[in-house]
Amino acid sequence: MGVRRSLLVLGLLEAFGPLSMDLYLPQLPQLAASLHTSDALAQATMSVCMIGLGLGQLVAGPLSDRYGRRRPLLVGVALFTVFSLACAFAPTIEVLLVARLLQGLAGAAGLVITLAVARDLFSGAELSRMLSLLALVSASAPIVAPVLGGQLARVLDWRGIFVVLTGIGAALLILAGTGLRETLPAAERHPAGFGPLGRQFRELLRDRLFVLIVIAAAAGGVAFFSYLSMSSFVLQDQFGLSPQAFSLFFAVNAVANLLGAQLSRVLVLRFGPARLYLGGQLATAVAALLLVTSVIVGWGLPGVLSALALFLFAVGVGGPNGTTLALGAHSARAGTAAAVLGTVTFTIGPIVAPIASIGGSTALTMALSIGIAASVSALLAVLVVRHLPARA
Repeated sequence: MGVRRSLLVLGLLEAFGPLSMDLYLPQLPQLAASLHTSDALAQATMSVCMIGLGLGQLVAGPLSDRYGRRRPLLVGVALFTVFSLACAFAPTIEVLLVARLLQGLAGAAGLVITLAVARDLFSGAELSRMLSLLALVSASAPIVAPVLGGQLARVLDWRGIFVVLTGIGAALLILAGTGLRETLPAAERHPAGFGPLGRQFRELLRDRLFVLIVIAAAAGGVAFFSYLSMSSFVLQDQFGLSPQAFSLFFAVNAVANLLGAQLSRVLVLRFGPARLYLGGQLATAVAALLLVTSVIVGWGLPGVLSALALFLFAVGVGGPNGTTLALGAHSARAGTAAAVLGTVTFTIGPIVAPIASIGGSTALTMALSIGIAASVSALLAVLVVRHLPARA
């Protein structure tokens, strides 16, 4: 029962990323108008938070290897709550960007320590199954958040959305404090100091398989964040969806992602994490190329929506297995390994995607960004699978 309760809390903590992004995603155009800023800077409020979610993992992950999982986690959740409130009262776009960065830095603890705790408890195919199972809980955030955000948009402006985020952060702090036990024994914690930390990073960089998966994750992050940051502008401004219709579409895609993760959970014991990782990555590239084709050929809104749903489904299949392969040989440094993987995933995409949309968020820009990045990630996944025998 203790493990099940921990898994429930871990799933909720994994929701930091989706909650930070998806709840106010339908409000991005309104935010830009309210603060008299451009679409690009409005998107940048997502980018800086995502960068914070990435860079903060480089702090929280190693700290969890040194001091245990609970203390860094609780501090991070508490600070996330404080900075969410700061976002709600930001008077200018510049202040909001700083507050969003700090919010992401704090929320990173929930993301990276979740993976470290899962690795403490499981390994191999069972770790992949548990990561997929966590998606049953954590995926409720991207399903519920945009729908809730669309409905909240009827009665609240974007500032009110951040007040809601503040309340969610406080609730998660209580849940983490009462429902998550320590999973890293004191005897297995790393010594403090830059020397031991440097050794942990060097061990990770010597692992060619780990490095390849990290680079593939970076490309996948570009594809996913291009979808996340551009879709609201493309589908509302170019295709005429209302905020409520867009939030419903976004929730459907989250369900597709969840179904992909659960298919992985069912199949991983039969086919193994490596095959499902490769299959998921290849399917992601196929879906992305279908998206490019639908935009160029002119299949309209149905073609775009279908390709994006397939893209999210394939991401759900490959994601848990890529994490499993990356953390497999690093149980002694799970927090640091998860931090490197998460940092790259959460920072490269938010840097590249806004650059791609400087000229405007169009369907073709979004499709090409997703297509190129997903294809690179798939090619790297092929190299990952080829290197697996060397590890064995």
